Amino acid sequence: MNSTSSASFTPELLRDLRTFATLCEETLAMAAREHQALAGSADYQPFEFARLRKDLLGRLDRLMIGVRRWRGLWQLCSPVERDRFPDVKAAIQMLQDLIVRVLQLDRENQQALRRRGLVPARHVTACAAPPSNYVASLYRRHAAH
Repeated sequence: MNSTSSASFTPELLRDLRTFATLCEETLAMAAREHQALAGSADYQPFEFARLRKDLLGRLDRLMIGVRRWRGLWQLCSPVERDRFPDVKAAIQMLQDLIVRVLQLDRENQQALRRRGLVPARHVTACAAPPSNYVASLYRRHAAH
């Protein structure tokens, strides 16, 4: 892929990465509100957060289709070409940081739900608790891209 082709899709890539970052920030804010609700002594309203999660997941599914396409195009670029777009690299790094924060907070929320007896342990352990080296391996996989 030549540099003019990567330069031509970079503005759209950045737009979609920023949209994805906005969605990640919304997810983090929702997880933080849920965390506060779980930490408080008031009654926790799980249906409110389930509805918000469902809405976020629907939007995330649609956005991920575009992000996967951009990822493929970005990976076709040579490292030298990618170095010409530090704003894309910065956006990707910011997204990785946001995703890690969301995962950490979600894990804490799942543990709080389990302590309250709202989620059976067998439902949480398999899906919400990735292996302890999961985040580190994610960083290693994407650090070179």
